[in-house]
Amino acid sequence: MKRGITTMPLDSGKVPQWLFERMRRLTRNIVIAIVAEYGPDEFIKRIADPVWFQCLSCVIGMDWNSSGTTTITTGALKDGLRGLERDLGIFICGGKGKTSRKTPDEIQNWGEYLSLSEEKINNLVYNSKMAAKVDSSLVQDSYQIYHHTFFFSINGSWAVVQQGMRTDNQTARRYHWYSEKITDLVCEPHSGIISQIKSLTLDLTARKSEETRKISTQLVQNNYQSLMKDLQILAKHSNSLSKMMEVKFGQQQFKFLKLENTEFTFHPVLLENFFESQYLKKIFWKLCQEKPEDYEKLVAKEGVGPKTIRALALVAEIIYGAKPSYEDPARYSFAHGGKDATPFPVDRKTYDETIRFFENIIPKTRLPVSEKQKIFERTKKLKIKE
Repeated sequence: MKRGITTMPLDSGKVPQWLFERMRRLTRNIVIAIVAEYGPDEFIKRIADPVWFQCLSCVIGMDWNSSGTTTITTGALKDGLRGLERDLGIFICGGKGKTSRKTPDEIQNWGEYLSLSEEKINNLVYNSKMAAKVDSSLVQDSYQIYHHTFFFSINGSWAVVQQGMRTDNQTARRYHWYSEKITDLVCEPHSGIISQIKSLTLDLTARKSEETRKISTQLVQNNYQSLMKDLQILAKHSNSLSKMMEVKFGQQQFKFLKLENTEFTFHPVLLENFFESQYLKKIFWKLCQEKPEDYEKLVAKEGVGPKTIRALALVAEIIYGAKPSYEDPARYSFAHGGKDATPFPVDRKTYDETIRFFENIIPKTRLPVSEKQKIFERTKKLKIKE
């Protein structure tokens, strides 16, 4: 599976109607040209690429560093393709705010309209829900998901473009998912990750967190009383500095691991009293009764959220020595690199390939010649001097 992340400043501005109407027309014609030339699955593949998505947004007139890049571009695509979904073999569900919560129903409606099997419909709904859960519960980077768009083709290929908001620094972060070659929904799903801001992040999708995922699953596969004892130990003996000590609990002796202060200065698990949460106790009781067979099934359970995942990760780390990754999964600062080589030199090959793709697609759209010329001028400005 391929997935990517982009971070942008929050934008409270509004796109004027005259511009949005042109965005709808342009995105519609670009998608028509892509499908005519390459088929619907190629569009799904492209929209899942954060670099390509960013370039598409710029071509239709959005600022490169605006949070509206996500909401406006996906909105223009959904509106622009309305009525052409079956002809193109591309279906777009969800959106911003309350609309995002309607995604499962929209997938269900399209599935029934297309006479898809119940199994295929359920799989699409499941992948949509898991994409949102993984990015909100397993990648705990302080961004709250508020926008979720699910794209799928008539052939079953799918992509997710969703965005989270962080109010303390007024930024938004975009997450991309692509169904090609999916092997594991909860381990190393990232491919091209773009972010200007890095922070201390509990990343339970990292391969380094494999032992944490394993022990977290084992904790709920055991009995409820055993898990509550572990939480009692943390409640009684851990503090905001997580100092190391050896603790006797009944006939058992536990050795708390030495953990770097920087991890616990910023990470939210330290300031939470998991043991006093009645809701959390109910979730743990439910999990211990149902005993999910693996970590993915644990995460997929209704009611399991970031706090449940943090509690299990902390028990696994402090008591059982399974140290998860606290590194932000973001790798790149800009889609094609930075002009000052920060954090890496411009990737000329990828940059030029993106430009060539649009140069080949634009002549095939149904736009007037004058508008095509304007778009050509915009893409020419993106070219790099050797």
